[in-house]
Amino acid sequence: MVKVKFYHSSTNAPTGFEISGHSGYDTHGNDIVCSAVSSAAYMTANTLIEIMKLPVSAEVQDGMMKISLPAESAAKANDILLGFRLHITELAKQYPKNVTITTTEV
Repeated sequence: MVKVKFYHSSTNAPTGFEISGHSGYDTHGNDIVCSAVSSAAYMTANTLIEIMKLPVSAEVQDGMMKISLPAESAAKANDILLGFRLHITELAKQYPKNVTITTTEV
C-alpha cells in the first residue's frame, strides 16, 4: 500500500508531503499505481526545486519521499501542491486498495 501524508500549516496552506510503501498492484517494474504516484511526486518535487527555486527540504530513499517547505514559502508552492494532492486523491479513488491519504498539521 502506498501511503501519502500531506502536511499543512495551521492556516491550512500545504507545506509538503511524504510518500512511503509500495502499492502491491503488480510486480516491480509493472506496477502502474507506483509509477503514477512516483511520476507525479517527482514532477512536483522537481518543479518546486528546479523551476520555482523554492527552499525545499527533500529526502528520498527506496520506497519513501519526503518534501517539506518552510511556512513562508507555502503560498508560492500552493498551486503545485494542491495539484499534486488532487492527482493523488483521484488515484486513491481509482485504486482504494493501493493508495491511502492522510493529512497532518505541522
